[in-house]
Parts: sequence; C-alpha cells; structure tokens
Amino acid sequence: MLGRDPHERHRAATPLELLFDLTFVVSFSRAGDELAHYVAEGHIATAVWGFAFVVLSVCWAWINFTWFASAFDTDDWLQRVLTIVQMIGVIIVALGIPPVFESIDTGEPFDFIVVAAGYVVMRASLVLMWLRVAMQDPANRRVALRYAAFSVVIQAGWLTVAILRIDDVTVLVALVVLLWVAEFAGHPFASWNAKAADDTWLGTPWNASHIAERYGLLVIITLGEGILGTVTAVAAVVSRVDWSGEAILIVIAGTGLTVGLWWTYFILPSAPVLARHRERKWAWGYGHIAIFGSLAAVGAGLHVAAYAAEDETTIGTVGVVLSVAIPVLTFCVAYFVLWSILFRAVDSFHVMLASGMVLFLAVGVGLAAAGVPLGWCLLVVMLSPFVVAVGYETAGYRHVEADIRRES
Repeated sequence: MLGRDPHERHRAATPLELLFDLTFVVSFSRAGDELAHYVAEGHIATAVWGFAFVVLSVCWAWINFTWFASAFDTDDWLQRVLTIVQMIGVIIVALGIPPVFESIDTGEPFDFIVVAAGYVVMRASLVLMWLRVAMQDPANRRVALRYAAFSVVIQAGWLTVAILRIDDVTVLVALVVLLWVAEFAGHPFASWNAKAADDTWLGTPWNASHIAERYGLLVIITLGEGILGTVTAVAAVVSRVDWSGEAILIVIAGTGLTVGLWWTYFILPSAPVLARHRERKWAWGYGHIAIFGSLAAVGAGLHVAAYAAEDETTIGTVGVVLSVAIPVLTFCVAYFVLWSILFRAVDSFHVMLASGMVLFLAVGVGLAAAGVPLGWCLLVVMLSPFVVAVGYETAGYRHVEADIRRES
C-alpha cells in the first residue's frame, strides 16, 4: 500500500472508481427530488437548508475517498472490498436524505441519524484504508495516522449530535457549524508538514491529472440530473396536453442548459496548474462543492418546471424560473471564483463573461415577471452558460493559453 507516483503519466480513473461514482447518482437524485418538492410547495427555507446539508455531506464523502484513492489506490482485492463497503455507506446516506428535509419542515429535532449511520460505514472503511497505509508505507505513516485519528474523532462528534436529537436550534446550529469547520480544517492539519524527501509534493502523493479527471467525471454525473429534470418536465407537459410548443421549448432549454454548463466547466484548465502549484488544491477542491451543488440544483429546478406543468406549484412562473436561474448564478460565481483562485488573478475578460451570464439570467426572470410563458423564459436562461462557451471559442482560448504559460 505504497503511495503512488504523483507525477505518473496517463493516470486514469479505474473501473472501480467509476462504479463508486455511480452510487452518488442516487444521492444527488434524492437530494434534487426533495429540493424540487419543497421549492414547488413554497417551503424555501426547508429546501435550501436541507439541500445544503445533504449536498455538503454527499460531496464530502466523495472528496474523502477520491483524494485517498488518487494517492494510494492499489486496486487489489482488499482495496476493492473496502471501497464497496464505502459504496454501501453512500447508499445508506441516500436513504437518510428525506428525513433530513422532513424534520426541518416540521420543526422537529434535526433528524440525520441515517445519514450519520451511513457515514459510520464509510469512515470505518476509510480508517482501515489509512491504517493499511500506516502499516505498509513508512514515508506516509505519520499523515496516514493523522487522517485515521481525525476521522474517528470527527465521526464520533457527528454521531453524538445525531443521537442526541438536540431541540435547541441555537445549540444545534453551533455544533453543526463547529463540526463542519473541523471537517474542512482537518485535512490541511493532517497533511501539514508532510512532504517527500525531494520536496516535490505537498501532503499525500495525489496525481493532478487524475484528480482533475475525477472531479470532471463527477461534474458529468451531476449534470445528468439536468437531463433527468428535463425529461421529467417534458413528460409532465406531454401527459397533460400532448406535444406542444411549450414542451419543445423545455426540451431545448433543459438540454441546452446542460450542454452549456458542461462546455463551460471543461474550459477550466485545472490539471496543469494543480501539477505546478499543488498547494492550491485546498481552495480548488473545496470550492467544487459549490459547483456540484449548483449543478444538482439546476436539475432540481427543471424538476420544479415539471411540477409547474402539472399545476402543482405555489410559486408562480417567476418562482419556477428563479429555481433554475439561481443555481446557474451560483455556478457562475463559483466557477469564476475558482478560476481566480487557481490562477491567483482576476481577469477583466472573465468579469465581462460573468456579467454576460448574469444578464441573460436577469432577462429570463424579467420575462417571467412580464408574463411570458415558462418555456421562453427557460430558453433565455439556457443562453447564460453559452456566453462563456462562445467567448472562449472566439477569443478566450488565448487568455487560457496565456494563463497557463504564466503559471508554467
């Protein structure tokens, strides 16, 4: 269980990693369904806070495994068994998503005991992985023991809070915030002062190209929620009034929005910069939680459009359009902030592109407020990510090349 070469060429995701990612389809789908349901009913606070907690939990589980596997994945039988155990934990977490939303909506004590149980399964497996590294890889023994100890302590904290079912909202929020701060701070602490003898890598020996590919693959999986939301919305329209102009517009808007977000994301040249500046992994890796969450929420927003087509919403056309536009706006902000953090610079060209994205979103919402049918409003929202795609293909690629040359 020795650390892999962080500069290994042509490092690709393994079939097991791809199978592992598929379990997250269920989690994102469950979270999106709950978000869409509560948004459609006008229970916005429940929708936002429940979705934020669930998506953060799901993404964090994926991040923990992915960075470990990039550094130490041997793909032998024991590693496969332990990974499959983690997959079972992810499924348990997915099963615990509805009670999280329901407890928030009813005002009962926060119920995330099933989510915590899923994490116990996942972290028990991850701790065994780290202990295996500690036993077999002297160079990474210290950092492996830190990660193992930290995982046990923080999981004990989560399990305690889940079991206690604390009624006092202030105390509960304080404890949850404290635990999440500890989660985010724990990884840099565990990796602190852990470098190879030649000082060529920081922390565990993860591979930049592999990590960039793994994050990209989860982006693609999350974008699948957009396709699902589109199909659900169109099926609802067709079931009521057969094929119509509205149904065709929703198909174009939902599919186009998914393609536009995909095109935009994969312009970001993460791998070469991370390979050169490995210390930038923290902001880049953590920042993707906002990317994943916003993409999952776009799919949920399209699902809200399906509820609207069936006359099962209480938020009106403006609310439905906002349920799609706000996640796209969140993606826009997170995307350009990540770019600025990755390259340690704010590009005026990117400010112009971001402004263009926001403009199309604002126009889409404005049209809804003016009484324009939903399909046309979503079509305008769809154009937002294509501002970046068109900007890159016409002139922006020169900026990307210049950014990469500056960082190399």
